Amino acid sequence: MTGAPIRVLVVDDHTLFRRGLKALLDGDERFVVVGEAGDAGEAQRQAAALQPDVILLDNHLPGVNGVDALAGLREVAPESRVLMLTVSEDESDLAAALRGGARGYLLKTADSDLLASAIERAMQGASTISPEMTGKLVNAFQTLRTGTEGAEPAADADPIHSLSPREQQILSHIARGASNKEIARALDIAETTVKIHVQHILRKLKLSSRVQAAVYAAARTG
Repeated sequence: MTGAPIRVLVVDDHTLFRRGLKALLDGDERFVVVGEAGDAGEAQRQAAALQPDVILLDNHLPGVNGVDALAGLREVAPESRVLMLTVSEDESDLAAALRGGARGYLLKTADSDLLASAIERAMQGASTISPEMTGKLVNAFQTLRTGTEGAEPAADADPIHSLSPREQQILSHIARGASNKEIARALDIAETTVKIHVQHILRKLKLSSRVQAAVYAAARTG
């Protein structure tokens, strides 16, 4: 290896995941983890103090989501490259991350080689998107165009149509009173993934609780 290792700040609210990621990166001479943070506020303080080369940013953070923290991070550490590292496969999160200036969007299922490559590519000014998300990239790009060029909204503005097929599945389970654990078992996905989908559903439908979501869904099918 030539040159200094890439300095990385890891931002994730799960301590065990942060520690595992730190051990993985510190075991590679190309990288050194210079700091960790569990929420957006601490991430901003650490970024300002450390000025890392790359920030690995989870989207699912307490208080402020990662995509909403991008602007603040870029303000205090303008030279840092931000890579989203998340479980969210939501197209709107991808669009928001790209709009906010993220250099890449990786799912936590990415292998270590892809993660290492993405960090190095970010340092070179290139972007990396997880293969699972590439099919959604065109739609995300269209969302970016809508946000920046003032395109007219679709004629059908019913928010139910903004839900992905998976989110519609989960909403139907919510309408039947299923818990996150029951939904996860029925759909063979992680309970944390269900929780994140529920948050996206509530945001898209402009609702504040799963009870409201159940009532909303029941009213549409009843």
